[in-house]
Amino acid sequence: MVSSVSLVFALTLGSLSLGGLRVLGTLVSSGFDGTCDAIAAAISNSSQVFFPGTLFHCPPNQEYQPKGAFAEGAPQYAADNKHMFQSSSAASACSVEPGSVQDISQILGVLGATRTPFAVKGAGHATNPGFSSTSGVEVALIRFKELNIDTAAGTVDLGAGLTWDEVYAALNSSGFNVVGGRIPTVGVAGLTLGGGYSFMSSQSGLALDNIIAFELVMPNGTVTTVTSENADLWFALRGGLNNFGVVTRFTLKLYPQGQVWGGTLNLTSSQLEAAKQAILAYQPDKDVKAAVSPFISYSPEGVVPSFILFYDGPTPPPGIFDDFLAIPTNASDVSTRSFTDLISSLSYVNAPPGRRGYYNGIPTTQYSRAVVDAIVNQTLVWGTRLSALDESLFFSTAMEPFNSGLLSHGSDSAYPPDRSLAVLPTVVNLAYSNSALDDIMAGALREYSDSIQAAAVADGQNVSSAAPYINYALFDTPLDILYGDNLPRLRTIRELVDPEDVMGLAGGFKI
Repeated sequence: MVSSVSLVFALTLGSLSLGGLRVLGTLVSSGFDGTCDAIAAAISNSSQVFFPGTLFHCPPNQEYQPKGAFAEGAPQYAADNKHMFQSSSAASACSVEPGSVQDISQILGVLGATRTPFAVKGAGHATNPGFSSTSGVEVALIRFKELNIDTAAGTVDLGAGLTWDEVYAALNSSGFNVVGGRIPTVGVAGLTLGGGYSFMSSQSGLALDNIIAFELVMPNGTVTTVTSENADLWFALRGGLNNFGVVTRFTLKLYPQGQVWGGTLNLTSSQLEAAKQAILAYQPDKDVKAAVSPFISYSPEGVVPSFILFYDGPTPPPGIFDDFLAIPTNASDVSTRSFTDLISSLSYVNAPPGRRGYYNGIPTTQYSRAVVDAIVNQTLVWGTRLSALDESLFFSTAMEPFNSGLLSHGSDSAYPPDRSLAVLPTVVNLAYSNSALDDIMAGALREYSDSIQAAAVADGQNVSSAAPYINYALFDTPLDILYGDNLPRLRTIRELVDPEDVMGLAGGFKI
């Protein structure tokens, strides 16, 4: 990579853009603009670099134009930098949309040589600040939209820029499905590299347990395919997030898919006790095709329960969801439908647009009375306190009672660090509007989460040092908690794969 990077800088010094004009001679830039120009000089015509304001930078051999004359520039820069929350978005010096793995190789070469901070964005569902956003260079994988079905092999290739709702829509008429995300706009890349819980997880494990191969651009620019034959990288990529390079394609197992049954039951605060009893009575080991997500949410009227129900078939057998269905609902859309239609109906689970916010994961092994009571009681306590600070508060906890064999479907991987213990990925979603409250809200979320975990420990659950789901974990969660005994091996692999610490320039949980 040294020679190609040197060539990039030679080109950059000879021809730069400043104020929308091509300038010959010396490098003149502010901040990270020089890096952005070097990237623009290095990439092919299949890729583009976008700047904020009025400048639009094209690939080499094309004329540089003001964005006013090339209208896609400004909105594309904004789209590339947009994330789930305002607080997890950032204004990058530029965004680049690579259109090939070769261009990603060139981009990583420039970033490593200049030691420029960067981020890699799949769909932007990351909730932690700086994890897939940056003030440096935003590498947006939006152009990696490949989706190729191989029914003979029983696999599908998915580009890293796809969202799961795009995947399900494309597979809808094929009679097949994959183990993937449950909510619209969640990206294939982030969910899969961090684990990937699914409506199908009790049947087939995590998304990462269903990977056949990764296409990976390594930190040194080498493009390779990683399978189970590559023991170290195979282990590291499954749960190791963005620490080992840029994954551009995932090959996953296909499963037959027909109609499903499911939807949302919305209740009122007056039905809280009945909802609690239904949660306690639910038996996740009774039928692996069943899944339920109980939500406990704060509202000015009090604590409000709701449920997402799912069955992988047109009708669930009696005795699976009876306790939930017996509760009078405020509204319900539970029905027999296509899988795609079900996923589309769940967009409300995302926090309202334009908010700031955080997620956090809470490890539990059972939704016992002690844990459910703690969630309900602490939701009321913290919801009351925080809504007094910001009346736009959105505060909700989702329980995820999977089958006890949840983690038995895959081989050893970076996450989870312990497959012998089926830790349930409880998640708290906290959203608000006032940026002055960022630290207060993060601290409150941590205290709330700790109180629920403490209730589980007091109830006899072996979760005092259990790993929360990485994709839910708050930004300050220690690495030794997330990866446990896997951390030394992961650090050894990272040193071998990335001795120059290129991926250390990107945000996230850094191994």
